[in-house]
Amino acid sequence: MAKHNPSQIFLAARSEDKANAAIAEIKEKVPNAAVKFVELDLTDFASIKKAADEVTNSTERLDILMNNAGIMATPPSLTKNGYEIQFGTNHMGHALLTRLLLPTMEKTAKVPGADVRIVNLTSIGHNWPAKGGICFDELKTDMRSTSTWARYGQSKLANLLYAKGLAAHYPDIKCIAVHPGGVNTGLQRGPAATWPWVATPMRLLSSVLMTTAANGALTQLFAATSKDAKTGTYYAPTAKEDSGSNYARDEKLVNELWDYTEKELDVAGY
Repeated sequence: MAKHNPSQIFLAARSEDKANAAIAEIKEKVPNAAVKFVELDLTDFASIKKAADEVTNSTERLDILMNNAGIMATPPSLTKNGYEIQFGTNHMGHALLTRLLLPTMEKTAKVPGADVRIVNLTSIGHNWPAKGGICFDELKTDMRSTSTWARYGQSKLANLLYAKGLAAHYPDIKCIAVHPGGVNTGLQRGPAATWPWVATPMRLLSSVLMTTAANGALTQLFAATSKDAKTGTYYAPTAKEDSGSNYARDEKLVNELWDYTEKELDVAGY
């Protein structure tokens, strides 16, 4: 994306050192790339508000939002705002960030020729939640009696359902969910923390069986830029329209998650 000379790219990350390393890598290929680090911790609403303010105070337009961060199969825990750690990070954190940036994106959508998009990274893991899809009554517990993979599946289902909810509520913005495929990134840290004995074999398997980050970004880039990408749609590798699971097609669950999320963010004062 930097090669297409956008006026600004905001690179959000918890670690400034890692962000600066990524920015340096980008600038090796695009020396004049305008990339700015924004500190963001998706487990902390206060951090999210600060990051969103930094973006909105430095630009009058925002064309693409990539809700790209995530954790997977981590040990039982809570976010700083009291949500099950995977649901809170993967869904609630992104939902608040999106809500805070939407006024700028809506304003941008009114500019002639604008093509504004929100891309939510989900996963094939959206097929793995516990019965019912999303355990709304347990989201403010660590859900330790539920398997870590089911908790992950719940959060990824939420990413997909929320993209559909956004598409319904914001028709001037293309809102799309994508599964990037099995990508060799740091996402494997979660299972390694849950089951330390799998860390070494997982690293070896990841290097052999998983695709590169560059290949893994293709469906995401399609959703962010292609004229063929359709709002409210779920895409799997590479850029293939997919119906998703039965839960992913449940409009009642789309609305239930939307109402839950809106109420929680309202109560939190955002």
